[in-house]
This record gives sequence, C-alpha cells and structure tokens, in this order.
Amino acid sequence: MFASQLPVGLALLDREFRYLAINETLAQANGLSVEAHLGRRVAEVLPKAVELLEPLLRMVLDSGEALQDFEVHAEVPSLPGEASQWQASYVPVRDDLGQVQGILVQAVNHSLERRERLLRHQGELRLRRVLDSLFTFVGVLTPEGVLLEANKAPLEAAGLVLDEVRGQPFWETPWWQGDEEQREWLRQAVRRCAGGETLRRDLVASMAEGRMMDLDFMIAPLRDDQGQITHLIPSAIDISARRSSESALRHSEDRFRRLFEGATVGMGLVDSTGLLLLANEAMAQMFGYAREELAGLPIHQLVPLKHRAVHADHVQHFMEKPALRYMAKRQELFALRKDGSEFAVEIGLNPMPELGGLQVLATISDVTERRAARQQIERALADKTVLLNEVHHRVKNNLQVISSLLNLQSRNADEALRRALRDSQSRVHSMALLHQLLYERSDFSALELGPYLRRLMRLLQDTYLGDSDAVQIVVDVPDEGARLDLQRAVPCGLVVNELVSNALKHAFADGRRGRLWLQLHETPQRVLEIADDGVGLPDSVRLGEVRSLGYQLLPLLVQQCGARLEIERDNGTRARLIWPMVEETQNA
Repeated sequence: MFASQLPVGLALLDREFRYLAINETLAQANGLSVEAHLGRRVAEVLPKAVELLEPLLRMVLDSGEALQDFEVHAEVPSLPGEASQWQASYVPVRDDLGQVQGILVQAVNHSLERRERLLRHQGELRLRRVLDSLFTFVGVLTPEGVLLEANKAPLEAAGLVLDEVRGQPFWETPWWQGDEEQREWLRQAVRRCAGGETLRRDLVASMAEGRMMDLDFMIAPLRDDQGQITHLIPSAIDISARRSSESALRHSEDRFRRLFEGATVGMGLVDSTGLLLLANEAMAQMFGYAREELAGLPIHQLVPLKHRAVHADHVQHFMEKPALRYMAKRQELFALRKDGSEFAVEIGLNPMPELGGLQVLATISDVTERRAARQQIERALADKTVLLNEVHHRVKNNLQVISSLLNLQSRNADEALRRALRDSQSRVHSMALLHQLLYERSDFSALELGPYLRRLMRLLQDTYLGDSDAVQIVVDVPDEGARLDLQRAVPCGLVVNELVSNALKHAFADGRRGRLWLQLHETPQRVLEIADDGVGLPDSVRLGEVRSLGYQLLPLLVQQCGARLEIERDNGTRARLIWPMVEETQNA
C-alpha cells in the first residue's frame, strides 16, 4: 500500500508518533524524502506544524476514535513560509487484542496541488509561447500518431489553423497530400517511433499557394521520468535555410566550448566505454595532468584502486539507464591525482545522447576544503557540548558548596533559623539536582521530568523525614517522554520542593502517620499532582498572602513554569500543576 502510487498521502505512526511507513505521495507533500521520515517523530519532521497536529494525534491515540475528513492549516517544508491547506483523517490502528498501537494518517495537501496545477498551466502556456516562437516546424502526436499540437510556423506556412488538423492522423494532414509514398512512410515511422526509434529523412511538404517545401524531417519519442513513451515529437526545418542553421550550430558549439574551457569546475566528456574524450583545464589542474594526457584515458584510472571494482559496476549501470544526476544528490566520492594522492569530490552527470552515441558530461568539484570546514564545525559542536557539560557540572558543584555552607551555618543557629536554613538548603538541592541530571545525560535541550522528580522526592524525604517511616511516599512518574525546557524546569522543581516540603512539615504534625504521593500524567494536558492525607491546609492560608517565603514565591514560580496551580483542601491537601495542551506539544 505504501509503495504504490496512490493520489492520497498515507503514513503509519507508532504510539510515540514516529513514522513507521509513508508513501511517496505524502512524503512529497511534506517536502522531504521517504527516508527522511522513517524512524523520526512528527515533531522532528514537521516542527512548524507539530503544535496543530500532535494534539489531534494524541486525541486519537487516547480515545481510540478516528478523526475523519478534517481540515487543518499548517506550515510544512514543501511550502515554507505559508500555511498549507490539508484535508486529513487519523484512524487508530489496533492489534489482535484491540489495543491501539498506532495511527494511520491519510492526508492531501490541497495548497501544494493548487500550486502544481498552476505551475503545470504556466508551463503549458510557456511551452506554447516557446513553440510558437520557433522558426522550425514542431508538433506533438499521441503514440498512435494523432496530431495534438503544432506551432505557428508549419500552420502559417500552409495557411492552416490548428483546429483544422488537430485530431487527425499525422500522415493524413494537408502537408502530405499528393504523395502516397510519403504518407505510408510517415505511417510506418509513427509505428516505429512509438516503439522507441528516432527516424529522420528528407520530405516534401505542401504549403500555401501551391508551394512545395523541402524539409529535413525527424520524429522522436518523448519519455516520462519512468522511461515510458508518452508522445511523439515530429519536427522539421526548411533545408534552404540549412546553411544558416549550420552556422548557428557552429556558433552554439563554439559557445559551448568557451563555456567548457572557461568553467572553474572540472568538466570532462566520457563515452559509453568509460574513456575520457575531452577535459577542460580546470579538470587537468585538479588531477595534476596535462590536458592531452587526459584525452583517451580510462576514467577508472582517476578512481582510487580500492574503489575501482565498485566504480566499474556503477558506470555500467549508469550507461544502461542514463539519467541526469545533480551534484547535490550524489554521495561524497574520492578521486585519485596523478601523483597518487586522494581527494574528496562531488560529481554531477549529464547524459548527452545527441552527440552521436551516448556520451556523458561529468562535472567534478573538489570538496576537500568544504569537507575540512564541515569537520571543523563538527569538532566545534563537540567542544561546545563538552563546555556545556562542564558548565552544568560546575554549577552543580557550586550549588553543593552553597548547600554545605548553609549546613555549617545551621549548626550554631537556633531552631527557627535552623529550619529556615534547611528550607533554603532544600531549594538549593532542587536546583543542583537539575544540573546533575543534565550533566549525567549530556542532553541540554530539555529535562526529563520523571527521573528528576523521582530523585528530588528522595532528597526531600531524606531532608525532612530521615529514617522515619511515619509518612509513606509514593512517586508515580514516567521514565521518559515528559520533557520540559530548561527555562521552566528550575521553577518547576522549586514549586515541587515548596509543596512537598510544606506537606512533610505541617500535614503530619505530632507524629501523625499518613501518605503523600506525587503523580505526573497527561490526559491530554500535562498534570503534576502532589497530594497528602494529612490535616489539610487551613482556609486562612492563601498563596502570596502569608508570611511563609515559600508560599509567597509560589505564584511567581508557577507563572514561570507556564502552568496554573489548583489546590483542593478536602481530606488532606491536593495541589495540581497543570500545563495547557499547547505546552505539551512544544515540550514533547
């Protein structure tokens, strides 16, 4: 299904919204290759559309219900800078037990279709203008020989309009009246051309006012990208103008030669056997040869010995099915200079069958400097990663020093000051732990909340409970998948620190036993819940209105988290830190 050429885009996503399969239609509509999708998340492939798409995907995954035939406007790489209009359906994919294991995506990019139709229409108009501007006779036939198009030159010369000849078999049009032998040859030429042959001969055509014109006539097949013959192209020129045509041809060849010789990149002309027929000066200097040494040299001698066997196979396959290959689409290769040194190159290939037998124009660029620059950039990125790692390590160490200083200060302080210093030490621990995790994981883009919260709860338990088992602490968080950017991770940790430490200090007074739990879930909003079954929070306590430093800071910290805080006071205390759906898509 995904390999077939369907007009509708199809993709299969797993539960993490990674592309397991995608057809060429949807890959092109997104603006990337099939390979660039596979194994990657929607957020990686379509970063500017993920805010709109991922909540819808999450809805289908959580509910198990399909979203059918909905419209969405989102920016994708195929049309950068504008919101494409999509018609899409998301269908849950279930396993044998009925569990949703993925999502089948069906989508059509209407904006891209409209642009392609516009481009095709513009191309047709441009082709018509080009054809009509030619002084040669040019037409377009079906593979059966029915005339579809003809440019102005043959029509005006014969005193015809296109509608008089369109739809007729080419050999029965007025140009060939009066000569049965020519008509029969044209009939056979159409049949042979539809089989792949290109034919050429001199013909005599009937023109306006009884004039006869000698023509150099040719008919050739036109193929699509898959090599299938879609049309036949008859063309002709007035032989009386042959001299001027030959002059124009010589001028064209001279211009090509000047461009060839003056090019700053290496260029060489190779025949079907792999012999180098012609090389420009840039190529000669690149490989360290004189130009006359390159002429007639087998191209494999310019390839390092260890790559020659593979190169020979590549050359054979290319010559069997020649096609234009741009430099940007080719992998990096290596070439061999005359002195035996190797260097990195990129090679573009342009088949030129019109030169009498298949010949290939090869364009060669030395990318040694570019490759070295890329390696330098990669080293710089690696150095930056090491530096960031060291920064977070040092910040963590400095915070631990502050914590130690607070601990020393508390030894000679009274009980009230000791409690205040312990609270400050707890806040420092929450920040130091964040930098410790970043250092351990070497991932500085975002923080995994699950492991962080689990370790933070252990720290708070050790700080406020010690070895006591009066309070049972339960932590229910995912190991991965709940990520938060660094800007909001620090205030989030401080919010958890204040809420948990307050519960441990006040909810279980006088040796009261109980339970405290922390949960992180997404349904579909991200919700971090801290609850206890203690004595409950008094109604008189309001955030930002009490003398406690922690409760004064909470509103500001919650705002910095990009979330909202809800507190319930029945049967203990329950606090919920809630992020909107849009935040989930940004941080997933």
